[in-house]
Amino acid sequence: MRILSRRLLHQLSFKQAIRLRTYSTGKVSDFGQPTPASHPQLMKEGELTPGITTEEYISRRKRLLELLPEKSLAVIAAAPVKMMTDVVPYTFRQDADYLYLTGCQQPGGVAILSHESGLCMFMPEAKPHDVVWQGQIAGVDAALELFKAEEAYPMSKLDKILPNMIKRSSKLFHNKLTATPSYTDLETFQNAAHVGKVSDLSIFTHELRWAKSPAELKLMRESAAIACQALLQTMFHSRAYPHEGILSAKVEYECRMRGAQRMAFNPVVGGGPSACVIHYSRNDQKIKDGDLVLMDVGCELHGYCSDLTRTWPPCGSFSSIQEEIYDLILQTNKECIRLCKPSATIRQIHNYSVELLCKGLKEIGILKRDEYRTYHQLNPTSIGHYLGMDVHDSSMIIYDRPLKPGVVITIEPGIYIPSTFDVPERYQDTGIRIEDEVLITKTGCEVLTGSMPKEIKHIESLLNNYSHTMGLEAIRV
Repeated sequence: MRILSRRLLHQLSFKQAIRLRTYSTGKVSDFGQPTPASHPQLMKEGELTPGITTEEYISRRKRLLELLPEKSLAVIAAAPVKMMTDVVPYTFRQDADYLYLTGCQQPGGVAILSHESGLCMFMPEAKPHDVVWQGQIAGVDAALELFKAEEAYPMSKLDKILPNMIKRSSKLFHNKLTATPSYTDLETFQNAAHVGKVSDLSIFTHELRWAKSPAELKLMRESAAIACQALLQTMFHSRAYPHEGILSAKVEYECRMRGAQRMAFNPVVGGGPSACVIHYSRNDQKIKDGDLVLMDVGCELHGYCSDLTRTWPPCGSFSSIQEEIYDLILQTNKECIRLCKPSATIRQIHNYSVELLCKGLKEIGILKRDEYRTYHQLNPTSIGHYLGMDVHDSSMIIYDRPLKPGVVITIEPGIYIPSTFDVPERYQDTGIRIEDEVLITKTGCEVLTGSMPKEIKHIESLLNNYSHTMGLEAIRV
């Protein structure tokens, strides 16, 4: 009754605030993140974040409580603000678990989930100075009304309320990656950790996030479509502007113009020998005529990531040597996608990819024998990973786990031959990767990045025809 009364009072004050503000100014209240009222072009009624309803967030919390042991407590902190300099912050990105469970896109909060109290949110308190410089934020009232918390308090009361909640619990789970001194410095938390009562919550949250809901899959399809369209435009751009930095800027521009909030990671734009560096990020070289460029890119749309890679010659034509290696990677990509279905595992698909690549590299003459150790010098990576709210999503789920409908993975065979590898010089300084996003379905799979060309004849035709058209346009001008 105490919780219910308090909730009703907060809801009343929240609604009164909206009514008064709307009546007096005609403006919609700002709560630090988009709402259907403030961003009708982005969100529908009933959605807490774009594409995801409030009911789905409530359902996620119920499912987590079903996984948690009785009398246990889950503590999830928002991601911290990271600073570039003493006064300049990096662009904020919310922790995936906190966002998944609360829908809150803002820093500074701590969420508590328990069988006894449901969702209890401790919210930051905005000072007038902060509002002037950084804008409005969601507080206690918004936690109750927007995020549908059963209880909500200002952060200043956490050290008075949370210790009693910890004392009443038999087991404590928290997100280790975003753990904050606001609760880890509490004596009750440290005592619980000392006697082994504290564990990592991600064993449960990653399980929930592994298979996506229909609403999540809609966002992932859209994120993949944006990345494909952006990379295709960048491919067209590459013949006239064969510079890693320009292509990196181009793909980010195209993603943002199509609605993405940010890149999922710093684009990899490796020309020539730089393509042999798997997570190359300098992007500061001119791409030599005749060299390949490897672009590994992905964007983030309302919390959901895409991830794909294509390799092509900006000059418009693959050399015979490049074509030979590329075709091996392409056939491996296709064969591995064919294996993507329920009950298969990433580990099985990976092992099959190693067999195919070892056999092919031996036939080409790059590997002298079927020696896996030598092969791993040319590709130390897995065939793929899970994908979702994080690029390497649900990392607590092992690669031996049988796939099921709703799981999204990447398939990304590649070969990276540095100049130091003992192989004929014509093969050296060659890096090729072809990466697709694959959704596991009841009957097999769906390639979410299937619209992005990867056949040699298609790539060459697109590059040359587009460049020819652009050349004619330039003459007319």
